[in-house]
Amino acid sequence: MTPKVSVCVPTFNHEKYIAQMLDGALMQQTDFAFEIVVGDDASTDGNQAILAQYAAQYPEKIRAFLHPQNLGPTSPREFAGRNNVLMLLKACRGQYVALCEGDDYWTDPLKLQKQADFLDAHPDFYVCHHNLRVIYEDGSPSHPFNEANQKAISTVEDLLDDRWFVGTASLFYRNVFLTEDFAEWHHRAAAGDWALVIQLAARGYIGYLNETMGVYRKHRGGLSNVHAVTNATFLQNRRRMFMDVNDWLNKKYDTTTQKTLQKYDDLLRNMGLDA
Repeated sequence: MTPKVSVCVPTFNHEKYIAQMLDGALMQQTDFAFEIVVGDDASTDGNQAILAQYAAQYPEKIRAFLHPQNLGPTSPREFAGRNNVLMLLKACRGQYVALCEGDDYWTDPLKLQKQADFLDAHPDFYVCHHNLRVIYEDGSPSHPFNEANQKAISTVEDLLDDRWFVGTASLFYRNVFLTEDFAEWHHRAAAGDWALVIQLAARGYIGYLNETMGVYRKHRGGLSNVHAVTNATFLQNRRRMFMDVNDWLNKKYDTTTQKTLQKYDDLLRNMGLDA
């Protein structure tokens, strides 16, 4: 049976976390079939062994890609894991895809059902997201991912205004990439979640469910520590992405995008660098 939803799980060295992530996916209560498509990018800890155990226990549910070698690229570090993610996204067979990285997890057993119901009922929406609880490995206080005033309906222009409000563990989208390729500029963007959501939001609206249905874990091994405003290489790459998207959209939102580009110019100039 072709699954209605594919749960896409990129993972690397998540030995401490992956079981909690998989349990959160396996507990989902749905009136449709779903698959879990997990790709381990040649972890050096015990992550692959745990995945192999789960795949053997749930062969009808889990499709595990246990890569013997890291798919890269190895540099720059801002692109770590990109090829594994792109491969997994194309491997998803469902009408919809739900993303959750191996160190995050879901807490609501009806999450997939609620998001599928939303997109079923709203054909002009291409993305559905929800709130998350952000927790810290170092013991810092937890907090919601989204602010209390998060809009129920957002557009691609909100993203081009350099506002990120779609927690990756909450992302649920129409799988247009079953039959279509990623945009030409996608492979140049270090922030793959941004690139993905921008392409989807260019087609339709982004809907928000004001419920906390998962956890976003912040720890020293996470890519969010590399994708930071203190990292000049990442800032330059983000600026390039907005330029690429502006051209791809035929400058439909040029006024908004130019303001964002100016912000990155200022940040880089304060570092003594050119864009």
